[in-house]
Amino acid sequence: MELSLEEKFNLEVSKADVEAALSKFEGIAKTRKGDVEILKKCFSIIDLTTLNATDGYERGKLFADNVSKFPNDFPGMPNVAAICVYPSLVAAVRENLTAEHVKIASVAAGFPASQTFIDIKLSECEMAIEQGADEVDVVISVGSFLEGDYFTVYSELQQIKEVVEDAHVKVILETGVLPEFRDIKLASFLAMEAGADFIKTSTGKLEPAATPEAVYVMCLAIKEYYEKSGRKVGIKPAGGVSNSDDAILFYTIVEQVLGPEWLYPGLFRFGTSRLADILLSDIVGKEIKYFSQSGSKY
Repeated sequence: MELSLEEKFNLEVSKADVEAALSKFEGIAKTRKGDVEILKKCFSIIDLTTLNATDGYERGKLFADNVSKFPNDFPGMPNVAAICVYPSLVAAVRENLTAEHVKIASVAAGFPASQTFIDIKLSECEMAIEQGADEVDVVISVGSFLEGDYFTVYSELQQIKEVVEDAHVKVILETGVLPEFRDIKLASFLAMEAGADFIKTSTGKLEPAATPEAVYVMCLAIKEYYEKSGRKVGIKPAGGVSNSDDAILFYTIVEQVLGPEWLYPGLFRFGTSRLADILLSDIVGKEIKYFSQSGSKY
């Protein structure tokens, strides 16, 4: 599998080139600090996420209710792109979500470790879709990848995509545990060749999570894949994206590498539990706790 990818794609990444590119992007991002229009765009691509062991029906309902009433409470603001929950909460979100154009995403396939049988992974993905999920977020078999068993990684992702059919599959690479930039690129190409609709940095359960370096390398892979296949694949930084400056930097990286056509929810998401309230506060100019666990608006 690696040999064929080596023949098809460029897996090499220069550390010096990454550092030079990020220095440039950081400079651009600093000039955009506090840009309300960019912050609104960043808000509109959020996958509002709750992935706690304590989550239950009421937590799913709370998220759905807050997202549903958000357009009335904040007219002129875009809504979030999706609500992302565990499979057991999908039905609660589906039953209570009335907002238009907001997707329901479910982590699945043995999230967050992906350490279970392929039949279980496929069944969980299929059941999440049956419960009402529009998208599934799944983790690659990281252990298999690190051992060089790329066929298993590819085969499992391909089967997941077949099971969910038209639903979007976001493939989590867990970039923080991949040793080299080359590994991030290889994992990106494996996922995209297997049918991934998005590639995503992290589960948020391991450190480091989303980093500018990982997102840049993943964007390079997406760009090359698009140039050679004609298929656009989305990008999702997730884990640790917790302030407006981070959001603007990631936005700038995607814009500069992939172009403005990637800057919408169909191809760009942020996975976060905290960023929505932070961006909202910076946009309106006062602290707001709208999507927080308490459910209070202000």
